[in-house]
Parts: sequence; C-alpha cells; structure tokens
Amino acid sequence: MIKAVFRFIGGVFRFLYRCVDLLRRTLLNLLLVGVLAAVVVAWWRPVPGIDDGSVLVLRPTGMLVEQTRTGSPLDLIGPDGVAAETALGELLDAVRAAREDERITALILETDGLEGSGIARLAELRAEIEAFRASGKPVLARGERFTEGQYYLASVADEVHLSPDGFLLLRGLASYSNYFGDVLERLGVKVHVFRVGEYKSFGEPFTRDGMSPESRENTRELLTRLWDAVRDDIAASRKLGPAAIDAWTRYFADALEAAGGSPAQAALDAGLVDTLSTADEWRALLTERFGVVESRFGDGKAVSAGRYLASLPEREAAGRVAVLVARGPIMDGEGTTGTVGGEAFARQIRALRDDPSVAALVVRIDSPGGSAWAAEQIRRELELTRRTGKPVIASMSATAASGGYWIATGADEIHAHPLTLTGSIGIFALFPDLSGPLDRVGVKVDGVATGPLAGVPDPRRPLSPQAVEIMQRSLDFGYRRFLQTVADARGMSVEDVDRVARGRVWTGERAHALGLVDALGGLHGAIAAAADRAGLADYEVVWPEPAASPRERLLRSLGEFVSTEVRIAPQGVFGRLFASLQREVEALLTWNDPRHLYVHCLCEAP
Repeated sequence: MIKAVFRFIGGVFRFLYRCVDLLRRTLLNLLLVGVLAAVVVAWWRPVPGIDDGSVLVLRPTGMLVEQTRTGSPLDLIGPDGVAAETALGELLDAVRAAREDERITALILETDGLEGSGIARLAELRAEIEAFRASGKPVLARGERFTEGQYYLASVADEVHLSPDGFLLLRGLASYSNYFGDVLERLGVKVHVFRVGEYKSFGEPFTRDGMSPESRENTRELLTRLWDAVRDDIAASRKLGPAAIDAWTRYFADALEAAGGSPAQAALDAGLVDTLSTADEWRALLTERFGVVESRFGDGKAVSAGRYLASLPEREAAGRVAVLVARGPIMDGEGTTGTVGGEAFARQIRALRDDPSVAALVVRIDSPGGSAWAAEQIRRELELTRRTGKPVIASMSATAASGGYWIATGADEIHAHPLTLTGSIGIFALFPDLSGPLDRVGVKVDGVATGPLAGVPDPRRPLSPQAVEIMQRSLDFGYRRFLQTVADARGMSVEDVDRVARGRVWTGERAHALGLVDALGGLHGAIAAAADRAGLADYEVVWPEPAASPRERLLRSLGEFVSTEVRIAPQGVFGRLFASLQREVEALLTWNDPRHLYVHCLCEAP
C-alpha cells in the first residue's frame, strides 16, 4: 500500500515536471520566433522617405562610442530593454548631411538617455551641431534633467528647455581612484611595481594610499585644461562670460536659495536654460513649430539619424576609405569583447591592405593602451600598409594614450581632438606576491627547479633579487624601444621625446604643440586627409568589423532594431560605484602580455 502511494506521488511529480518542461520549451520557442521575426523586420522593413519640412531628431542612448559592439542578450534587455551604446560616427554623418539637405528644417536634441561619453567625443558632436546651427537652421534641446555631459552637448542649441522639476549639474571635473596599498599591506599582499617614468601612475593604486605628487600635478593640469574648454564653450553658446559659469559651479547653494529652492528656476535665472517646459508642453511646441506630433522616432516629420542616413541615395564612388576602430584595452592574442586583440586587429589590417577596393585606411583609436607586445604588433602592420603606398591616418578619440599612442606612430599622420587624452609614453610591470597571506593560513609552497628562474613569476613565492633585476632591465629596454619608436615616427631625437614622455599625459592640443601630433581635428578631418593622400576626390567611407559569428550577427541585427525605439534608465550612485569596481577588476583580467610589459595609462577620459 505504501509503495503504491509513493508510486502515485512520484507519478504526480513526473507529470508536473513534464508540464513545466513543456511550458519552458514553449516559451523558449516563442522567444526564438519573436527574435527571428524582429530580425526579419529589421532586415526587410522598407525605409520610408524623408518629407519636406522634416526635423532631425538626435536622442543618443547610453554612451557615445566609435563603434557599437555586440554583447550578450542581457545587454539588449536592460532596465528598459536597450543596448546602451550609440555610434558617434552615425550622428556626425547625419548632422553633416542634414545641414545641406533642404528637406531638413531643424534639429531636435533630447539628452535624457545619454551617459558619460568622454569630453572629446561630446565636443566633436557639439561642433557638428554648431555648424548645423550656423547654416541658419534652428536647434532645440530639452532634458528632464542635465548632467555635465548632457548639458555640455545641449548648451549649443538655440533654445534649451528643462523640466520644471529637473536640475542642471555643472560642478566641474574630478578624477578619483581607489587605492589599495593599505589594505593589501594589512593582508600581507606585496605588489611589485616596476615602471619607467615618474608620471607612469598605473601601478600606484596597488602600492600607495593616495596619489603621488607627480600624478596629482599631471591630473590637475589635465582636468583644468579640459574644464576650461568646456566652460568656455558653454559660455560662448549661452552668451555668458566664463565667470558666470564659474559662479554657478562655486556658489550653487546661493543660486538655489535665491530661486526658492528650485534647481530648475535657478538654472533659468542664471541664463543656463531658456525655458522650463513639461513633456506635454515640449510636444505641443514641436507640433506648433514643425508639425511634429511626437518627438519620438516614427513620426513622419521626426527623423532619427539611422533612418535619415538609410534614406540617402547610394552613389558611385571612385574609391573607399576604411575606418578601423581600436576600442578598449590592448590585449595579446585574439582579445575579448571590448578589447583590442593584437592578433585579431593585425589580421584586419592585413585584409584591408590586400583589398584593392580600399584606397586608404583611418585607424580610429579609443584606447588607454595595454600589452606592449600587441601594440607593437599592430603598429608594425600599419607601417607595412604604408610601405605599400596605401595611406594610413591615425585619428584619436577621447583617449589614445600609452599603447594607444604607440599604435598611432605607425600612421602617416596623427590627428587628435584638442581635448583628447594622449601621450603617457612610459612602461610598467606589476606582479602580486601572495606568499604572506598563504603562509598565514598555513599554505606552504615547496618544490624543485632546474634553474634560478624556473617557475618565475609565481604569485605564491616572493620574487628573487635576480628576478627583480631582470624585470627592471627589461623595462628599461622596453622604454628605450618606445622612445626610439616615437622618435623615428615623429622625426625627433630620443632625448627630445624623453623630455615629453616619462609617462606624462597630455591633451591633444598640448601634444600638437609638443610635436607628438600632426593635426588637430575630428574624425571627418582624418578621413578627408586619408582621401587626399590617396588622391580621391569622391569616396565611400566603410567601417569594417571583426568577423562575427551567426549569434553575434543575430544580436547585432536585433539591437539595431530595438535600440531606436526604447531608452535606458539612468544608473544610480550605488550602481556607478559597483560598476567602477567591476571595471577595475575586469581590467586586470585583460593583462596577458607574454613579457608582462604594459604600456597602459591610468587616464579615463571624463
């Protein structure tokens, strides 16, 4: 009887399991069908034409990047279901083309979805919008609230609208890092940092409890130059003096008190915005002025950057200029998502070098550096490309420092935005010694070796004096190699390069004055220079991407379909804190140089 009861209960559970399993498989199949349907729609939906009297709507989502990348499915389904990246090049091309297009009468900018994107990238887009405005076409911008980056971009508009319940953050620039020296010492962890260049500060967080005087000096100078440029740009657009912007950043509490505690009213009183408008009032204004029923994409008169570019007629071009993006830390080998793999990137360069349809190459660099081995591997391929007679131009984005600068020396010309962070010509190595904490918990390390350097480095054992000496000599040689590479590329003496090197970071404007950069300008200027060197008056610009798997192509197509329809929720204070810590840990995992020598800069562009 008992056995029968248990058999009955087991049968019930098996039946329930089969039901749940069937439901699970059904839901997964429905999800797959939905994804495939979305991709088919994205591929096959017709691109509507552009009506006369249309307005170009820019609503950047997430970070402005040089080239969007494919992530996991969860990246496409964020807090509000979006991929949090917008391609800068697409916005630049759309604004430039719309400036001369009689069908486009105005530009609408909504910044609520924009995350931190690097001042140089924002400045480049801002300059393109300013040129659009100078053509006589109006530019209107609105935000429910404005962060520094959002307002820097929006301030270029003829009219800036802010929600009555919103606020405007304009606090200046800051750079703070986590320092683990004390906690590592308490844990008994010793971190050996080898470096050449007193300004090469990347290893400092692991050995100190605060900034070194050299790092503080360099960082203060950089932030001051960047902030002065941002402040002056905002002041000029708003027809205010720089002192008025400084007053807002320093005496915001007084402005808030004078406005009865309303941040939005304080911004209006200070002349930083023109109008306080609710979302429905904003929509009514757009309808009245431009016939736009909704400012969101999809309305007949409101045209997104992607839809506008897709509507432009194709034309025959005499040749092609390829823009190859080096984005993220530089790794040895194939690399991973979000990094520049030396092997993979070199292979892309060789393919473009051998492609007869590509007349010139622009390398768009947005990298703080990384593996010295991989950086030289990439630089060498660029040099070989130049030797074939195919022009190579390096275009620096927000950051192109250390290994990023090493790559650039392989080009015929180096172009940088005045607010690019570059230089950081130096080298370092870092090894953790975990023998102390292991010994504390009773873990002993013992064994045999056939030579004094066999098994070195091993984080379980202290570095021997001989290993320390060898490491430092290798570093000194690597630094001399870096100096010589720059000297040969720039037509400078090694001594002159050393004076502006030693790990110091410069803005693009200062790097140009010091002879490290050939021209100041953005992406379009670099592309034009490449075409000019190739003798092309008429050309097509192409953006090669790494070979993608079917899964990645599927996700990219899905992302392109959904990213223009939905928005991302802003990240909170704790989210930013933990994201910062996660990035620092993940960055350590990219360190795989075979010689353990790194040309990396602790200089994230604000």
